[in-house]
Amino acid sequence: MTTSDSSPVQRASEAFVAEFARWRVDRGMSKKQLAAAMGFDASYVSHVEARRHRPTEDFARRAEAILQSGGAIWQRYKEYDELRATARSRVGLPGRDPPVPDQWLPPGTGLVVERETARLSYVDGKYRCTVRRALYNAGTEPITRYLVRISVDRYPDDPARSNRHHRDHPLSWDELALVASCAGEPMEWRSKTDRDALKEAWLLFENAQGRFPLYPGQRTTIAYSWHISVEKWGHWFQRSVRLPTRQLTIEVEFPARMRPVVWGVQTTLSAEEVPLRTPITQELSADGRAVFSWHTETTALHDRYRLEWRFRGTRPVGAVEQPDDWEEPPYAQSSSTDAVRDAGVLQRGENVLDRPVRPLDLPGESARAAEVVDKMSAALDRVQALHPFVRGVGLAAPQVGDSLAVAVIRPGEPGTDQVVLLNPRLVDQSDETDEEFEGCLSFFDVRGLVRRSREVTVESSRSDGTRFIQVYRGPLARLVAHEIDHLDGRLYLHRMEVDAPLVPATE
Repeated sequence: MTTSDSSPVQRASEAFVAEFARWRVDRGMSKKQLAAAMGFDASYVSHVEARRHRPTEDFARRAEAILQSGGAIWQRYKEYDELRATARSRVGLPGRDPPVPDQWLPPGTGLVVERETARLSYVDGKYRCTVRRALYNAGTEPITRYLVRISVDRYPDDPARSNRHHRDHPLSWDELALVASCAGEPMEWRSKTDRDALKEAWLLFENAQGRFPLYPGQRTTIAYSWHISVEKWGHWFQRSVRLPTRQLTIEVEFPARMRPVVWGVQTTLSAEEVPLRTPITQELSADGRAVFSWHTETTALHDRYRLEWRFRGTRPVGAVEQPDDWEEPPYAQSSSTDAVRDAGVLQRGENVLDRPVRPLDLPGESARAAEVVDKMSAALDRVQALHPFVRGVGLAAPQVGDSLAVAVIRPGEPGTDQVVLLNPRLVDQSDETDEEFEGCLSFFDVRGLVRRSREVTVESSRSDGTRFIQVYRGPLARLVAHEIDHLDGRLYLHRMEVDAPLVPATE
């Protein structure tokens, strides 16, 4: 057995530094040049890169802003910060540094979208688009207008047909009925581009009662909405990142009777169209509406994110025709996910999955531990009746709604007993690793390529509170590490390379 002499926190710190240095070199910047751009003394950058100073949130944010790594640097920092916080909390120390009061931006950044939420809703033969953007003026001049774009494409895969359709059925400003507001104040607007399938408008920071420019250092929220008939809209809703954007949420909403199926794709300057990196969540509202939502905090300029859909139930009159030979994308939000949810496994988007659990107080909570283990075992029975898991399967307590440090793993080898982990702690892992596709019952229809150690050492508790150490190897080591990640509020997505796509399970 070969094990590393460094702790998981140290290794995560080294991974951050390696990512940071790689992007600095890739961008052709010396330490002195980068330090000046980040607003630091050159020696500080050298000390971090030489591992003499630990990375901080402020340092990581500034590095990401300057080097534009597509979220790679920031992801490595979050992994390090999670491990450091967990390790410190176990010995009674404060888990994290105080939050950075205001995110740093490079000088001259200009207008920044701190948060965008865009929703497309189908209601009575029309689509209504509503966009809300929280803006921050990080530039040096007042902002007096904001450009918005409304673009349609009835048949994205057939440009000639789409162009003919929009020539015969052009968009009109009257139909769109564009309205906009800024912090509750109505905004006037002025047309910039007026074409059959494209409209652009300047939203003006003014109205008949006066002007309200967005001055340097100020923040505000604008909102705008428009309508379009179903005959002029295709089955897609796309957002393009044209300004630095910190958070982006895209939502589509339909009557549940239409039985919508929704999936998503992403396009970047360096990659062709690939499935969204994280799954779409689905909710059913009390008034019978199906709402699909996707969120990211790792956007890059010029990225495009698109939700697409089809209807398995009632199709709106005038909607795009569905060809007879059309096949549902394997990464669509589908019945497999619904079946696992019905088996009792919570799906991605539930808050309990994103938070570290609390440890059991053993032996005082031994009866509670037994209840949770029984609940998880029953859920696994139901899941395994739906799908065979040749290489094993596991569940963590948050996946069945209990924020407790409990995990149950069923190895793939026939005749082996299930592994029950109470208050587990990863104490060591081998330097020898491998990279394999992992799946998760909380977003069942996709798989991701994850590198993990081939051997892990775990300390956990018996129901009487005594502690013991166990070594797990091969596929079982991967299963154990995956479930312990769940207990730390982490999904395998956080362990993937930033540019690695999620792959449909069918592939």
